[in-house]
Amino acid sequence: MLKNRADQLTAFVVLAALFGGGGVAYGLSNLIIQLAALALLALHYPAVRHFVAKAPRTLIALLLATLLVPLLQLAPLPPSIWTAMPGREMVLEALVAAGGEGWFATTVNSARTFVAFLGLLAPFTVIVLGWRSPDNTVGRMTLAFIALGVANVLLGAVQLLGPGHLGVLYVENDMAGVMFGLFANRNSTGIFLDCCLILLATLPPTRLASTAGLAKMIAAVLLVLGVILTQSRTSFVLLLVPLGFAVIRQISARFERRGNGSITPAPRLALGSLIALVTLGAILVPLTGGSRIDSVLARFEQKQEQRPMIWEDARYSVSRYWPVGAGMATFDEVFQADESLEYVSQRRAGRAHNDYIEIAIEAGAFGLALVAAWALWAFVSAWQAIAAPQRWPALGGFAILLTIGLQSVLDYPLRNQTMLCLAGLAVLLLAPVAGRGTRRTDDAENVP
Repeated sequence: MLKNRADQLTAFVVLAALFGGGGVAYGLSNLIIQLAALALLALHYPAVRHFVAKAPRTLIALLLATLLVPLLQLAPLPPSIWTAMPGREMVLEALVAAGGEGWFATTVNSARTFVAFLGLLAPFTVIVLGWRSPDNTVGRMTLAFIALGVANVLLGAVQLLGPGHLGVLYVENDMAGVMFGLFANRNSTGIFLDCCLILLATLPPTRLASTAGLAKMIAAVLLVLGVILTQSRTSFVLLLVPLGFAVIRQISARFERRGNGSITPAPRLALGSLIALVTLGAILVPLTGGSRIDSVLARFEQKQEQRPMIWEDARYSVSRYWPVGAGMATFDEVFQADESLEYVSQRRAGRAHNDYIEIAIEAGAFGLALVAAWALWAFVSAWQAIAAPQRWPALGGFAILLTIGLQSVLDYPLRNQTMLCLAGLAVLLLAPVAGRGTRRTDDAENVP
């Protein structure tokens, strides 16, 4: 039985990893995670109230604003208002043709936007119930995600070496020699493994000759190998983040003062960053002779890159619905009306392959402002973390959010439940520095 919150949250993130890698197309799998999130929130309602009462106001405001984006888009408005919004001409024509003109929501598709709201329940649960939990709760979730990263690689080995579709969970991705693991998108697999490497680097240092040190080394090698096997270009390049983070931590540890464990000023961190980049270059360059890495590098030279074509049409969609947006999760529908005939192919775009453009289409100016607000909160929290005792887990959380933000330029890493929960853990790792530094031990004990 899972009797305490730490066990329950750990089991929850494992559930999210097992069922949440398929994205919006797998509604039943996502529903299992969302129902589990609602059950945990109901079971620990006092902890939710405690979070609202005691958590940093900025973090609460950001979480509420994020939840309100899809909820406000679902609010029905009178015809005099919603028909005046940009991009609603086709909706009005359809309703008039059906004889049903009347009150209508801000979003052009209420069902899709409601699904988008439900998708936020899982990371919300991780953040709210993880805040001011006993210290081992975050540690258990961190270890769980690292173990899940290794499990992805092991499952991927079965997928690559086994006959037929053995071990493949999402059979529509029939790509020979490519590892998907628990995800439907290889870019999601790759970025997940990158983030697991960052989490691995946040663990307390251990001697390499020890059992724990050997286990960490084996896990790191497997995770790096897994990134390469996904043949994801963005994930391969973003290996620089976890590897750089690990090297910087090792170098910075040499400059920490004895006693209080404080760190020397920023110039030494800057020097550590430079050394890290040089070291990483020395490590990666000799590795480029491997056949799997050759496959990844060859993908950088492909001429038939369709992302710029999608972005060109997507920017027109932004202008059509600016500044209010079309509604969360509606991109796949509204983009079809704006896609240029010369760019139409047998496959649907599905996504903008740039989450910032997609957010601009779906949530307009407010959505982009909210992204900027989260980024500012992360940078401020990371800066505060440098001098804090919990600096490395917190900086690891920032590195995860940075990695996700960078891949969002070319993909959509936060469009599945697994990565949303991992992003929730990253926020949780930053939150102690922003608001939990003065936590009393009885706070954690008095909240179920």
